[in-house]
Amino acid sequence: MNEYFPARELVNRGIWGQDTTQMLARFRQDVLGIAPRAVVILGGTNDLSEGAGLNQIEDNLATMGDLAKAYGIRVAMASVLPVSDYHKDVDPRYENTVARSPVSIQNLNRWIEGRCKSEGFVYVNYYAALVDPAGQMQADVSDDGLHPNAKGFRVMSPIAEDAVKKLLVAPQPEDTQSKRRFHLLGK
Repeated sequence: MNEYFPARELVNRGIWGQDTTQMLARFRQDVLGIAPRAVVILGGTNDLSEGAGLNQIEDNLATMGDLAKAYGIRVAMASVLPVSDYHKDVDPRYENTVARSPVSIQNLNRWIEGRCKSEGFVYVNYYAALVDPAGQMQADVSDDGLHPNAKGFRVMSPIAEDAVKKLLVAPQPEDTQSKRRFHLLGK
């Protein structure tokens, strides 16, 4: 994180391989418990590989966004990254489009973008920057067709930086529960 965001004080709570149900289970401790000014939520690809339905993923993401908003934390939601099969000749495990259907990724990303618009969240569109004309992750931004490599992170970092800037200048979300909480704390 520090390599790509050297001027920011960031806390990375991402855990490799977790799905949105696991993220939601630790959201209170890992996000609400440290009371950040903003949170960027990226999840869904592991759910897809596990066969979770879009409704379940959407519900988990919506709940995380709603919780953050209720606690006065500004929210950004990131698109799910595209995947590719370009590296499956190196290793058959790098065939990613079967478990993570490009159509499902696109449908989930449309929902995430719509949720961001309806809730006043910032949409972090990594997908558009990483997808190629065939609808797969560009071959040179990943070594396995799933995880970004250094070049992929260099593509993603200015998009994330722009989202963080938008979050930090955005007006604080209005929420009566947050107002009560801050009122009780004397603010």
